[in-house]
Amino acid sequence: MMLTGFLFLLFLTEHVFLWRMCLDVPPLDGVYPERNCSYQDVLNHLNLNKNNELYSMSRPVKNYKHPTQVSLEVLLYAILDVVEKDQKFIPYVWTVMRWHNEYISWDPNEFCGINNVSLPTELLWKPDLTIEEMTEKDKAPPSPYLTINDKGDVEVQNDQVLVSTCRMQIYKFPFDIQSCNLSFKSVVHTARDIRLQPSDNSSEATEWSREVMRTQYEWLFIDMIVTANNASDMVNQDVVIYTITMKRRSVLYIVNFLAPILFFICLDLASFLISDSGGEKLSFKVTVLLAVTVLQLILNEILPSSSNRIPLIALYCIGIFALMLLSLLETIVVMHLMEKDSAYQDNDADKDQSLSEDCNKQRKANLHNCHGEEHKWAECACIYDVSTSETPCELLPVAKEDNSSKLIEYHALEKLSDELREMEKTLSLHLNNRKEEEKPGYWTKVAKKLNTYLVFTEAQWGSSVAPVFAGMQGHHTAADSL
Repeated sequence: MMLTGFLFLLFLTEHVFLWRMCLDVPPLDGVYPERNCSYQDVLNHLNLNKNNELYSMSRPVKNYKHPTQVSLEVLLYAILDVVEKDQKFIPYVWTVMRWHNEYISWDPNEFCGINNVSLPTELLWKPDLTIEEMTEKDKAPPSPYLTINDKGDVEVQNDQVLVSTCRMQIYKFPFDIQSCNLSFKSVVHTARDIRLQPSDNSSEATEWSREVMRTQYEWLFIDMIVTANNASDMVNQDVVIYTITMKRRSVLYIVNFLAPILFFICLDLASFLISDSGGEKLSFKVTVLLAVTVLQLILNEILPSSSNRIPLIALYCIGIFALMLLSLLETIVVMHLMEKDSAYQDNDADKDQSLSEDCNKQRKANLHNCHGEEHKWAECACIYDVSTSETPCELLPVAKEDNSSKLIEYHALEKLSDELREMEKTLSLHLNNRKEEEKPGYWTKVAKKLNTYLVFTEAQWGSSVAPVFAGMQGHHTAADSL
């Protein structure tokens, strides 16, 4: 009885297996029979080989009036480099193209459930898409395979290193935000043959790019805007534009460029505390000026020369350089004025000493003549030598006195001494009035006024420039949050 039941179950199982094979129903454990279970069976069914020109020579449509719908997907893997000097943008992108081939179709049930096959790319026709901004050949090797499915959809995936041109707006460098375009279009096919459209919108492209992003160099990826420009005339071409927006990481530029220049102008302001009598102040200012010149040369290597507007950082460097140059010239003028003042004081002291000696000699001579045997008053003259004119003393009258009258002589000598003192005071007052503009210390006061004015100018410039870059940094931080 048990043996009979076992034989019945075996017979029933065999018939069920044969029945499922006849109906091409996959077994419960997922194992198919060996019949038509290879990819080559699918290719033989499609007659797809290298010698069949039906698939590779022309656009895969049965009626040429039917355009081929091409779907494009682009994701950004990495921002490899942005060369401002050469206006180049080098991204690493992943592109996926999908289209329909009307000559490809099969039933997966006839081929053990096979619903897609990978083929060498040269076996099938592919859309001739190119990027308008690309300036160099793609450096990444193309994918050697493409994929087809049972409905005739073809998909090609490629990783591309693109060297493209991009118009850089560097007015706000290093707080700038750049937008570079990648414009995809067909080379020869018009909208009558190929209709190009993106497979995802801007938000999806941005989100997926952020998920697959590997590196961003010195740039931070913001978003990717997808724009489809469909041709209104069939003789034109459809264009899909991917606009990649990114902002520069400005921290290193602030630390390595902007801050040192501010430090240099602070050093220049501090140099006004150095004495003007020696040459240390002049050599110090020349050294600081040369340091700013080196930073300007570095900046010239970074920024492009084809910019329509002068960047703010270039104006900043030129302004700092001009202030330091003005400070250097002011130091030269001040040293010249102080040297002139010092030379005038030395010359004036020598003249005063010589004048005092001459007057003493004249007074001794007058006294000697007044006590002489002739008892005559000789002519006594004190000459005050000035740079512009000579003023003689008044000629004293010759007095003739009696030899017996010594009292009169004494009074005459006293009167003569008083008159000489009065004339000396008068001449001193007159000379002081004429030398008022050239009195000792005048040019020193002018030099101090120049120093005060220049220090105020440099300080005001530094305080007015700092908020500008601080505001730019604030806008840059707001863009980061967005």
